[in-house]
Amino acid sequence: MTEFSAEELSKHKARLVARLGELDSRLHGIEDELMSHQSRDWEELATEREQDEVLTSMGDGGRDEMRAIYAALQRLDTGDYGYCTKCGTRIAEDRLSVLPATPFCRSCAP
Repeated sequence: MTEFSAEELSKHKARLVARLGELDSRLHGIEDELMSHQSRDWEELATEREQDEVLTSMGDGGRDEMRAIYAALQRLDTGDYGYCTKCGTRIAEDRLSVLPATPFCRSCAP
């Protein structure tokens, strides 16, 4: 099993941290939007509630991704990043490029 270079690990960490910043900004925007809906018109209120469901779903997905990123950053700190948490093999670089927070190799991915 080949080790990751310090440069590779630094690159992955920078991508993960940058994505956390993006998600944090997006989640704050979603929260602000949810708080701004206070229409008195029943028709508009119904439309806002439908939009709120979509926004809430997007927020939930963002929080899930943030949890995955925090777990990946923890694996980076412990030296386990880039290795499948199920079978221990090194995760392919092309997979990490697309899914930098993934804890699984292609074979073990659900």
